Formats: sequence, C-alpha cells, structure tokens
Amino acid sequence: MVSKPPVGDPVQDAPQVTPPQHAAAGLPAIGHTLRIAQEQMGLRRTARTLLKVNQKDGFDCPGCAWPEEDRRHVAEFCENGAKAVAEEATLRRVTPEFFAAHPLADLADRSGYWLGQQGRITEPMLLPEGGDRYEPVTWERAFAILAEELRALASPDEALFYTSGRTSNEAAFLLQLFAREFGTNNLPDCSNMCHESSGSALTETIGIGKGSVSLEDLHRADLIIVAGQNPGTNHPRMLSALEKAKAGGARIISVNPLPEAGLERFKNPQTPRGMLRGAALNDLFLQIRIGGDQALFRLLNKLVLETAGAVDEAFVREHTHGYEEFAAAAKKADWDETLAATGLDRSEIERALELVLASERTVVCWAMGLTQHKHSVPTIREVVNFLLLRGNIGRPGAGVCPVRGHSNVQGDRTMGIFERPAPAFLDALDKEFGIVSPRHHGFDVVRSIQALRDGEAKVFFAMGGNFVGATPDTEVTEAAMRRARLTVHVSTKLNRSHAVAGTRALILPTLGRTDKDVQAGGRQFVTVEDSMSQVHASRGNLPPASPHLLSEPAIVARMARAVLGDGSATPWEEFEADYAAIRDRIARVVPGFEDFNARLAADAGGFRLPHGPRDERRFPTKTGKANFTAAPVEYPRVPEGRLLLQTLRSHDQYNTTIYGLDDRYRGIKGGRRVVLVHPEDAAALGFADGAYADLVSEWTDGSERRAPGFRVVHYPTSRGCAAAYYPETNVLVPLESTADVSNTPASKSVVVRLEESASA
Repeated sequence: MVSKPPVGDPVQDAPQVTPPQHAAAGLPAIGHTLRIAQEQMGLRRTARTLLKVNQKDGFDCPGCAWPEEDRRHVAEFCENGAKAVAEEATLRRVTPEFFAAHPLADLADRSGYWLGQQGRITEPMLLPEGGDRYEPVTWERAFAILAEELRALASPDEALFYTSGRTSNEAAFLLQLFAREFGTNNLPDCSNMCHESSGSALTETIGIGKGSVSLEDLHRADLIIVAGQNPGTNHPRMLSALEKAKAGGARIISVNPLPEAGLERFKNPQTPRGMLRGAALNDLFLQIRIGGDQALFRLLNKLVLETAGAVDEAFVREHTHGYEEFAAAAKKADWDETLAATGLDRSEIERALELVLASERTVVCWAMGLTQHKHSVPTIREVVNFLLLRGNIGRPGAGVCPVRGHSNVQGDRTMGIFERPAPAFLDALDKEFGIVSPRHHGFDVVRSIQALRDGEAKVFFAMGGNFVGATPDTEVTEAAMRRARLTVHVSTKLNRSHAVAGTRALILPTLGRTDKDVQAGGRQFVTVEDSMSQVHASRGNLPPASPHLLSEPAIVARMARAVLGDGSATPWEEFEADYAAIRDRIARVVPGFEDFNARLAADAGGFRLPHGPRDERRFPTKTGKANFTAAPVEYPRVPEGRLLLQTLRSHDQYNTTIYGLDDRYRGIKGGRRVVLVHPEDAAALGFADGAYADLVSEWTDGSERRAPGFRVVHYPTSRGCAAAYYPETNVLVPLESTADVSNTPASKSVVVRLEESASA
C-alpha cells in the first residue's frame, strides 16, 4: 500500500551503529527494494514499472550509467536503481496547495530527505520578486519571464545553463544549441564535479575522454583493479560483471580507504546459489590512505620496468610517445615515500605486483576516489602509464574504465554540453544551423558559482539535478545563488536547490524517464549513452504525473522560441513535435551518430560509438600516439592532530537524492550525521565511539568551515583518514579547493580537525 509522505523531518540525533557487513545484496536487498517500491508506487504499479527498467522496449534507469548485456535479465535493475525508479514513479504529488502551505523559509529549513519524499511536482511555479512562497504560473508566463530576464542581460555570458546527467541526448543537444545561438558557452554540468579529471587525463594521454572497455572486456580480463570506487552502493549491477569475470578466472584487486561489503562478497539476488552463498570478489584489498593512489601506481610502474620481459616493447615502440621521460621519472620512485603516502605494507604491494605480472589482460576501474583530489589528473595519467607499459589499451579484455555516475552524464558531454567545446564541434554545429557559436570558453561549475558570487552572472537555468546540494562550500554557494536575478529549475521533484532562490525563481515540472511522452508527432522516445559508449533508446510507459508537465525537449524548444523569437531560423517547433528530427540533426553534427534513427530502428539494443584507442589502437592526441606522462608524485600531507576527510554516499542515497536514513552495509541506521574514524585515531584525539564532534575544515588561506553535531563512529578506515556523507559535509569543501587542470572540487581530501560538539 502506498504510504503518505512524512509530515515532519525525522529526528536523526541518535543513529544506531552496528558492525559493518561483509556481503552485499542478497535477500535484504530484495526486501528493501520491495518495501520502498510499495511505499512509493503500490504493488501493481511496482510490477508494471520495474519489469520495464533497462529493457530494450522499456526505459533507461534514472540511476547509474552501468551498461546492460545484449541479453537482458527479466529483473535488469539493482536495489538503488529500483529506489530511483520508485521515487520518480511515486504516486505522491506536490501540488500548488503544498507550496501555499510551505513558505520558502519553511522549505529552506527542511532536510533533503524530507523534500524528496513529498512526491512529483505537478505544475509550473513562480517565486515572484518580494514573495515569500511559490505560486502557480502558466507555462506561457514562465517562458515570458525567462525571455524578459535573458534579453535584459548586458551579455549572454551573464547566463548559466547547467545540465544534470539525467538529461537525455535530445534535450542536451537542444540546450547547448540554444545556449550557443543565444551567445554563450556557459554550459556547466555535473561532469565538472565528478569525472572531469578523468576526461582531462584521458584526452591528453589516449585522445578521447571516455573509457575504452566493454562488458565483454571485463568478462575476459585476467586482472581487474577497482580503485577509489564502491560498486556495491554506487553501481551495484557492476557486481554481476565482476562475479562473471571471477567465474572466468579473473583476479580482482580493490584499492580503497574503507573496506566495502560489495567487493568482499556479492550475493547475487538473481541466482539461488548467489542468494545462499554468494561469491567472494576481492583477491587482494589494498587499504590505501586517501590520495595515495598516484604514489602506488608510480611504484608499480617502476617495479614493472625493473622486471625482465614485463614491458610490451613492441606496443610501446609503435603506439606511444614520451616513454623515456616517463621511465626516468618512474625509476626514481621510492619505497619509503610510497609506503608513507599509501599506508600500505611492502608485502601488499609486492603481492599486487605478482598479480599484475601474471595478467595478460588488465582493466583498471575507478570513480570519485581518484577524481576529486588536487592531484587527480596526474593520478589518472599514472594509471594510463600503468596500462600502456604492458599494452593494455586496445587489447580485448583490457583498458581504462572510468565508471560514470548518472545515467546519461557521458551522453550529455557527447552532445556538446561543455564549457570548452572543440572547434570542430562548433564548426559542424554552425554549418548545420547557420549560426555563429561563440569561440571563447565558458564557465564550469566552480567558475559559475564564483560568477554568481561576484555579480558576473545573473540568470541560472538548471536542466535537472540539485546544484546547491551537489556543489562545494555550501554557505558560499547558497549566498551566490541568492544573488541571481532569476533561478530556474527543470525538475521532477523537490530538492534543496528550490529553496535557495534568486530574486525571482521558476520551477518547471518535467516528464521523467518512466513517463509516457506524447507530442504532436505522436509517441516519442529519447536516447542515452551508457558508461561504455553504448547508445540506446528509452521509452517511458506510465501516464505522466500531471497533465501540466512538459518534456525536457519541449521546455528547451519553447524557451528558445520565447527568447530568440523570429530571429532564429532553427525549427524549434519541429523539434518539439518529433524527436526524430533532433536525432537527424545530431547525426549530421556529432561523429559516430551517422544514420542515428535508422540504426536505432535496426537494433533495439542500440549501437556503440567509435573509439579509436579501443577499436584500432589509433590515438587522436597531439602526437598521434598514446602519451606517457611524467608528473611529480603528489599526496596529501596532514598536520599533526588532523584527519583527512573524504565525502561519500550512504547506501540509501544516489548522488544528492536521499532515499532513507540508513547505510546498511556500514552498520548505520537512523541518521546521516556520522563521521567514520579509525578507533586508534579517535582515541588519540580523545573521542570515544558515540561521542559527538564538530568537523572543522582548514584551508590554506587560514579560513575554516564548520559542520556541527556528528556522531563519531569507530570504523576500520585507513589510519589518519575519516569519512562522512555528502551533501551534509559539502560545507567543509572550500570553493577554491579543486583539482589542477580539471577544476573539479577536491571533495575526497579535506583536512579537518574534530572539536567536541556544543550539543554533546
């Protein structure tokens, strides 16, 4: 039976703590999935919806970007994917009456969990200048306000157009087209906060900022290294691929500051044996100190160089550049420095080397644990060095595997959502549409916040997402957003960003992945690109949550018509009526999408985009080859009495969406304000298990930021390290603390001290 949303915020003052678990999924995952789905959708709707998730004739999960095999399981979803679907397909509704009863100040006092639990937004809403709450507005008036504010700007660069990874290819293509026809490259996106470091490193070294492997490569690998990633919570369907690889003889090394249940043992809920016993995945767990990954891979590279016959000399000679400089730097790697940087024992690294040398086909997977540090880009370059040494790019069963988070974050970038677009892309766009795109670079996420803060930007438009909840330096970011003349959010549900408004604010409710999309040209579908470059269709099957919703492509098309008027020759009405017309244009602008519509019609599973390094060992870099690099080794230095904090997700959340207040695998129940600290570190700092502490971050300019009232949990983290959930700890991350080159917020290496909480 569907339950009602919570009336008040649940109390989180005393979370219960039990020992962490050592296996993921299994019966508990099934039980939790069914409970959440029934609470949000009811039994009949649950069956109707979940059986269409990730199916060829169904819709793409609005959660992560992990791919599917060609032959789909009847239940092609994981626990967290089911939660994402349930929250979108919920029967709960946020109506104008809700907004009348809840002023903006009330919404701002609520938790992200409470806001998200209220349900789907049913009508466009306006916060008028000087108003204290949102009120209903017609779509026509909403677009007129957008046009009024955008046309009043002194420069198009005073507008920001942000994109969430849920946005479809079609909507993303239209949004970047509109922004460039309007006159700006200010197209920040969620990639700026997650895998921008991966894209920066991979583009420089192999010529394309995407992973080079397929599911089949994972299944064929001899060795899979999972570094800085927790697939059991963040990409649970990846565990099935790892299980299949293990059954084929692969070895798995996990490199992480915390032990994670999913990599210890996976109880596959789709097989009887998996439910009962499960499969052990880890062959070796390297419990590394936060930020020590570059030092680890640098030393492994030195050891490979010192092993006779270990280097693939033919590959290096024919396909790479910069080997001599790299080798000279690698040979200087020092055991003592590496052990200090990583916190590992010599015997652990030697065991890792044995597994590396025994493997002819190696894949390295990673996520935010590698991408959100000051030295993330050189770290990922060092991973590429590691793979190039033994010819592990462009070989079946081997390659780079940056595991993307949101379901179409990679596709949005392919469609041109990028503040620093390639000239060739702009040339093709201009030729196709007869426009003149700006050539100067725009603002990424961090620069967008700074622009709002400094008065350089005045209109903020978000296609999905929870910008305020996802970004660093919460107090600075929220103050910056409130300086905007207009903030606009295209959304399915409420989140923190709706409560942090500019002088005027619009909420534009949109169709979700699960919703049926019917336009003037008939029933429509959209497309997405998964983490391994497979493009496929997504078709919702549920009646929309309200007759007042518009699709994302329709919203962009109508905004463009209102803003650009008769001066635009782009056929926006045609694009809104029939998304096939958008795909025809994509096919003529974006390489790899030739005959887009025909290929989708020919194969319900879609098609894989070309990838030179993977397909033919062709590396489209400046040198025409794969580039070895030789950056100095970096790792965080932490003053005495301080800890190095990483922000992370609980098992009951996806990105900033909070599904519940538990973290089942880590033994946390009923609260999110917890900090995980090694027992010996906690004892040295004078904090017993169950004590309450304020987390105070320290930045290089002497400034401090405080997150109060966290329960200290003694936990088997790496020594000198700590972990706590975001978005609650985003307040601790300085806006200026970013990765070199990529400008990604360094949310995985925050120097903090613990102070006794005033509320203890």
